[in-house]
Amino acid sequence: MGFRIESRHLGEITVVQPDVYEDARGFFVEVFRTDRFAELGLPAEFVQDNHSRSGRGVLRGLHFQYDPKMSKVMRVTQGAAWLVAVDIRPGSPTLGGWYGREVSAENKLQIWAPPGFARGFCVLSETAEIQYKCTAVYNKDGEGGIRWDDPALGIDWPVTDPLLSEKDTAAPTLAEWLERPEAQHFKF
Repeated sequence: MGFRIESRHLGEITVVQPDVYEDARGFFVEVFRTDRFAELGLPAEFVQDNHSRSGRGVLRGLHFQYDPKMSKVMRVTQGAAWLVAVDIRPGSPTLGGWYGREVSAENKLQIWAPPGFARGFCVLSETAEIQYKCTAVYNKDGEGGIRWDDPALGIDWPVTDPLLSEKDTAAPTLAEWLERPEAQHFKF
């Protein structure tokens, strides 16, 4: 059993492809192993697992946590979703750069992004379940968000009129976030 790095983007975002063993009965896959992740230079200690289910057209994000800093590895266990990560680190040479990819229960890809990247997704199938492993415990007072449709980012979302939470609708642009003192937690 193992994992390979399928690709890297913006120097930090990592697409992980696990080995999948299939036969007439179905499939088996290891989705995480401390030693294998460490060999790839990825976090090997996660302290919280999250699982969400959403319907077609739901968009969640762009979210991040700055206190304590949190990285996540995300995967889709049912359906398909467009996963996005955006560099929000002040001073980063890729500040405002983004990477998006369709991830599904069928392709079994995982996308890891370190602290300083806002993450989001939109559901492409009738429903989708997304699971993510986090390197820090959730802290409501240390979380933030960036507007999903910030024109300065130009994210090519595969949805035009998504279903959003009130919090995501009211999120600041990247430029507005960078003016806040909290942004210095991610200084590059």
